[in-house]
Amino acid sequence: MSSSNAVFYADAYHPIQAGSIDGTDILPHDNAVYRAVLCSSAGLYDPLGDPKVIGDPYCTVFVGRLSRLTEEETLRKAMNKYGRVKKLRLVRDIVTGASCGYAFVEFETEREMRRAYEDAHHSFIDDCEVIVDYYRQHLMPGWIPRRLGGGLGGKKESGQLRFGGRERPFRAPLRPIPYDDLKRLGIPPPPEGRYVTRFQVPSPPRRRSSHSMEDSPIRHQRSRDKEEASHTRHKRSADRDDSLREHRRHREHSRRHKRCMQDSFSFFLSRENPWALSFIETLPSCVSVSTISDGIHTVCPSKATLSFSDEIHTSKATDVKGLQ
Repeated sequence: MSSSNAVFYADAYHPIQAGSIDGTDILPHDNAVYRAVLCSSAGLYDPLGDPKVIGDPYCTVFVGRLSRLTEEETLRKAMNKYGRVKKLRLVRDIVTGASCGYAFVEFETEREMRRAYEDAHHSFIDDCEVIVDYYRQHLMPGWIPRRLGGGLGGKKESGQLRFGGRERPFRAPLRPIPYDDLKRLGIPPPPEGRYVTRFQVPSPPRRRSSHSMEDSPIRHQRSRDKEEASHTRHKRSADRDDSLREHRRHREHSRRHKRCMQDSFSFFLSRENPWALSFIETLPSCVSVSTISDGIHTVCPSKATLSFSDEIHTSKATDVKGLQ
């Protein structure tokens, strides 16, 4: 990529940077830029304070350099080629009512807006070549309009060119970049080594999930329903975990109880006790006794040879201990 074709675009608006051809100026070069800096630093401009601005900014495009004779119906017919036009506002002078030469067009979907953004740029309406851009008033941080000394683009005849936008991007700097001064003024430095060609179309901002849920009670309700469903799932999962732990605890208790019963029987039968024979005769049928030799003292050695079923209860072990 040659240095003459290397450009970059601004993600946020700064009046001093917008007045620089390479985005490295640290001082305002004309009174309009100075006025824009004052409006920006003092917070005199509210991009959301215009009551005429309504609609979805992610579905809206700016159409500039229109003929002063272009009417709403002509513009609507031209924009319908790229999608369904939901709303159109041709900006007019509040005193004379004449067209100011630019308009805002809102489409039904974001996809249709992007199609108009890509294809309608530099198209002709009433023999005038128009420019199309995304809705920077709401979507570009720090935006200052042209009437306050900001804006983007412009013509050389006006003497107030503004760079960083789609029509006039920043050029790659040919001089050392003053990083310290830019950082002090809060100006983002040029993306050194990450430039694009001037023929690449910059992508407009995409909708974020938080923004998509604004101004929509249905989506708010869906979000609450999802949160409640997630909470219910977590609660059910916790209940299942508690039940599983309780089942494991009960099973471990049963195993310990069974081992305790086996130890009790083996201890009794492995001793030389005169009551062993009478005890063996009283054992239930569920208990099997293995005789190792003819002597009763070896009926159950230290490691029990008795096999017990789950029907043996703690009372049996207690009775065995009572016989000792």
